[in-house]
Amino acid sequence: MSATTRLAVLGAALALVATSGSAALAQKKYDTGATDTEIKIGNIMPYSGPASAYGIIGRTEAAYFKKINDAGGINGRKINFISYDDAYSPPKAVEQARKLVESDEVLLIFNSLGTPSNSAIQKYMNSKKVPQLFVATGATKWNDPKDFPWTMGWQPNYQSETQIYAKYILKNMPNAKIAVLYQNDDYGKDYLKGLKDGLGQKAASMIVAEESFETSQPTIDSNIVKLKASNADVFIDIATPKFAAQAIKKVAEIGWKPTHFLNNVSASVGSVIKPAGFENAQDIISAAYLKDASDKQWDNDPGMKEFYAFMAKDFPEGDKLDGGTVVGFGVAQTLVQVLKQCGDNLTRENIMKQAASLQDFRTEVLLPGIKINTAANDFAPISQLQLMKFKGEKWELFGEVISADVGG
Repeated sequence: MSATTRLAVLGAALALVATSGSAALAQKKYDTGATDTEIKIGNIMPYSGPASAYGIIGRTEAAYFKKINDAGGINGRKINFISYDDAYSPPKAVEQARKLVESDEVLLIFNSLGTPSNSAIQKYMNSKKVPQLFVATGATKWNDPKDFPWTMGWQPNYQSETQIYAKYILKNMPNAKIAVLYQNDDYGKDYLKGLKDGLGQKAASMIVAEESFETSQPTIDSNIVKLKASNADVFIDIATPKFAAQAIKKVAEIGWKPTHFLNNVSASVGSVIKPAGFENAQDIISAAYLKDASDKQWDNDPGMKEFYAFMAKDFPEGDKLDGGTVVGFGVAQTLVQVLKQCGDNLTRENIMKQAASLQDFRTEVLLPGIKINTAANDFAPISQLQLMKFKGEKWELFGEVISADVGG
């Protein structure tokens, strides 16, 4: 073999090694639930039971992921969205989480709903090292990357929200007598803690009545009657949609006229205010981080135009006035962003890494000025809110966007 031939063979061999090296560098990485063609995502929703009004969130997400799939998927992969009902029952949630992880072999569980349900599966998800991502509950404990590195929230946390109400009350109604209705579980107690922390030393004197209720109760009418008897002039309403609608109706029925604060999770015009009666909801105060589809001010907003188009084309059976559809749309967009950032590295570890690397990301259904930011030590994506008051048939925003100051 001549010197020239030897050099040519050597050159070809080196080129082959180089090509193999770059192929190795570009190699795709997958964990269970991801392939060249599919990303398997699990979800748990209360499609039945006392919190069934929230089932619309899961149905919206399913429609949004179908829209993404119809457009070619994410980096060429289709989303296989598997959503189960837990009827807002923690034992059922555990059963469904095990089924999703061990039988369906999903890559992650996304936006599972409810503080009690997510509390019940949190240790399991973290022991299995499977992402419990963008949970649909504002409990403060989801922002704990040190102890629970596989669990992350999405919406503003409950303590932040009631601290904002407390600040408003201290400034505008310093002599208020406050009555509190709260759901007797982690969700209700988290809101109550935020209120008391926000009122500080004045909490003991300002809160004149507290009534807790169980989700198994058919009605909270008797609780409302007891709270009215305290002669409170401020009513803090910490309830999920079914009970929030009951509270609004009963307060009006018995002629009680306190300043009524309603937690954000039940501020939906479609599933709470309308059933309770617009006339009964006048001047209720709440807080928002998402645009309200019933508000005409957003009719020409580019982000909401995209939402309206999605509802008309991809989810026509859904109610655009139900706040749950806006939530489902916004959180699904956030997950799509995370999956895009993952590229071809669809490992569970990289999912959490990318979810903790969101910088000033906006789904355009967020209110102006509100952005999503996360970091390795900050698992609270949205930490800003704006107060709003119900007038006529819609919420009217007032004041500035307020940044929450509650950590994990």
